[in-house]
Amino acid sequence: MLRELFTAAKTLALLTLLTGAGYPLLVTGLARALFPHAAEGSLVDSAGLPAAPDAAARGSALVGQSFTDAGHFRGRPSATAPTPCNAAASGGSNLGPTNPAFVDAVRGRVDGLAAAGSPGPGIPVDLVTASASGLDPHISPAAAEFQVPRVARARGMDEAAVRAIVRRHTLGRQFGLLGEPRVNVLLVNLDLDRAR
Repeated sequence: MLRELFTAAKTLALLTLLTGAGYPLLVTGLARALFPHAAEGSLVDSAGLPAAPDAAARGSALVGQSFTDAGHFRGRPSATAPTPCNAAASGGSNLGPTNPAFVDAVRGRVDGLAAAGSPGPGIPVDLVTASASGLDPHISPAAAEFQVPRVARARGMDEAAVRAIVRRHTLGRQFGLLGEPRVNVLLVNLDLDRAR
């Protein structure tokens, strides 16, 4: 009996070292060597460039941020509460389309867009519904185009100049076939701030 307990304890210790320390260290080391920017959180500085380790980061290109003023593009709504885009509370609302709370939330977001100066029919769905993670950094090109007049008006810029900035930060399908085209909201807003 003691022999089995000793063997089990040795196996537990060995597997704990391998899977609890060795494997994470190996994967982290490989990620830092092969993909250093992504391994450090894809942080960007105020110029939208990878943030240096000692520089002040403005955000992550992989995590949505909350922008509410008229001069910035808004990202997808976040279901994280009470703070929007809170990575510690990542997750969707799990409300179905017939749930009254979901309907009220969407209606409130539509009203919020109208109050911010983006009224009208044809609001893209990703501007009024939260994503599964609540942290999406991207919106669809249609959602960006919908916001161009409001942002241009608030900044006193020509709409064509705002569209050019959006185009610079529009990503196509991965490998030409996976996913949908998307616009990184943080990078567009940082570029707009520099253009000012």
